[in-house]
Amino acid sequence: MKRPKVHLVGAGPGDPELLTLKAARLLREADVVVYDRLVAPEIMELVPKGAARIFVGKATSNHTLQQDEINELLVRLAVPGRRVVRLKGGDPLVFGRGGEEAEYLAAHGVDCEIVPGITAAAGCAAEVGIPLTHRGLATGLRFVTGHCRAGEALDLNWQSLADPDTTLVVYMGLGNLGEIATRLVAAGLPATTPAAAIANGTTPQRQICRATLADLPGAVAAARLASPVLVIIGRVAALARLPASHQEERHEPAAPARRA
Repeated sequence: MKRPKVHLVGAGPGDPELLTLKAARLLREADVVVYDRLVAPEIMELVPKGAARIFVGKATSNHTLQQDEINELLVRLAVPGRRVVRLKGGDPLVFGRGGEEAEYLAAHGVDCEIVPGITAAAGCAAEVGIPLTHRGLATGLRFVTGHCRAGEALDLNWQSLADPDTTLVVYMGLGNLGEIATRLVAAGLPATTPAAAIANGTTPQRQICRATLADLPGAVAAARLASPVLVIIGRVAALARLPASHQEERHEPAAPARRA
């Protein structure tokens, strides 16, 4: 007898053409798809007309289902022979709570196949021509979340993050961008460090603000960027090469000095 199984699939950063071939195949074969808020409508069009679609999207202070309810839903849906796809924006294991869902499924006797997706950092940076690593400018790369639970402080190791030789990518940091910039500068990262904020990356609604780290919060507020926003901080942000179709609020940082 077949064991129950859930496919935990990454939908990529927004552009439906960045969906992997494996993800597209699983969607076309699905009996039920449990999907998040940032999954492009064009991607959902791959789902067969007779398949069930269950929306469990989350926005700040507005959760269709709490995470524990989503976990329980997946277990209930996973019956032998039913093709269940849990579809998440970006990569399911990069700030997508996919690891929690996989653990819960395993604890309840449900197999879980994880299908990676292009994470927002890779997709959005590539679209605007920012290399996440670049010889002479960045020897490392770090992903952090700029989101914290309601009523709790943003608990990051600021001294560790304030490394001028590292590219810092902040997911879900729009609401705390001012604090992030202030704390990084206080920890020693130069206020003149190039930075960029990309809203709705890889979609027709994309916008980008470029400024120094100190000026970025004001530039983002002036441009009225709305979630989802990805923030890239580091010398590489000054290398952005934008197609003519991009919307940009320019607060141009100085060109980065290469290290010897």
